[in-house]
Parts: sequence; structure tokens; C-alpha cells
Amino acid sequence: MRKHLLLLCSTLIFSIFTTNAQTRLFIDPDFASYGYSHKTMGILPFATEINLRPRQLKKMQAGDLEKMEHQESLNIQESMYSWFLRRKQQNKLWVDVQDVTTTNAILAKHNITSDNISEYTSSEIAKILEVDALIRGNFQTSKPMSEGASIALGLLVGFYGVTNTSVIDLFIHDQKTGKVLVNYNKRVSGSIGSTTDQLINILMRKSSRRIPYCKPKKEMD
Repeated sequence: MRKHLLLLCSTLIFSIFTTNAQTRLFIDPDFASYGYSHKTMGILPFATEINLRPRQLKKMQAGDLEKMEHQESLNIQESMYSWFLRRKQQNKLWVDVQDVTTTNAILAKHNITSDNISEYTSSEIAKILEVDALIRGNFQTSKPMSEGASIALGLLVGFYGVTNTSVIDLFIHDQKTGKVLVNYNKRVSGSIGSTTDQLINILMRKSSRRIPYCKPKKEMD
């Protein structure tokens, strides 16, 4: 009986993900002409939007939402870095990934912030970071994924639910040309975990078989 219950639960969880997950992936047909020469990759904080309900927003102080979104953008950047780093350690990634602490320090030295980063092209930022490829993107979620922000929001507006809808729109740019070599868009809704790392693993798990940097070069020929 217990085995049947476990199987039923697993099936239900799988159904949640497969029913509500949507994926779009674009790879430049000329990726090999650009990407094969890449040796380093940088990851920017993702532009993040937390779509709270009006009744939740009413109970927040001015600036609270912006602070949450800023912290979430850094959390997504860190989790994305960890995701790629694990694949590098498993010999499943053939470019090096710049430590995000280094990335953010360089951005700060050049006075590049979340408020003015849109004024810079991806090629310009990649050159500043001295990386061959640049990952940047957008992240939307219906609740904050970081534990601290989620608890704070729960205490503030009584919002503890685990159901969430999250969308990541990831772009990988070539430094020399600024071209979009990869665009990965993933939407998942349901009970998708309680931490940013879990969320990124769910959003990115299938991409490891499809994003060119995560595949042997010979498979791209």
C-alpha cells in the first residue's frame, strides 16, 4: 500500500511539472563560428520581477518590493553560477565561468548598477568583464524564492503558499559581435521547491542536454 502511495505521489508531482512547463530554445545556426572559440563566460544579475497580488502590495512599505527583487536577482545569478560550475566540475561544460563575486566587483568599479545596466550593450559589458560570452536575462516569479524574503513576506502579509509560477528568459551573447547565440525561455508553475537553487535546477535541468556549451563540440558539428 505504501509503495502504491509513493508511486501515486511521484506521478502527481511529475504531472504538475509536465502539464505546466513550457520551454523555448533558440540556438544561432552559426553558433560554431562564434562559440567554439569561447573560453570564458560571465553571468549578470538577472532583471527580476516579483508579481505580488494587490492586497499583498498594500501591506508593504515603499521600497520593500524593490529590495526583494534586487536580492532575488543576486540569488538567481549565484544559483545560475553554481549550476554551470557543477557541470564544469563534472566535465559537462567546456568554458570557464567567471566567479560572480568577481563579476559584481568589476561592475561596481565601473559604476554599473541595476539602474543603468540597460544603457550598456552586452558586447560592452562582456569586454569590461573580459569574458568571451555573457549570460544575462529576465526572471519573473509570483513569490520570492529566497528563504529570508519568503519568511518576511509571510510575516508581513500572511503569504506562505508554496505554489508558484516562474519564468526565466536567458540570453547568451557573443562578446565580439553582441549576437544572441542562445535564448532559453522556461516557464514552470506548481509546487517547484523552496529555494533559489532548487528553482534553477528545475528550470535548467533539461537545458544541459541542449545548450551547446554543455554538449561535446563534436556533437555540434
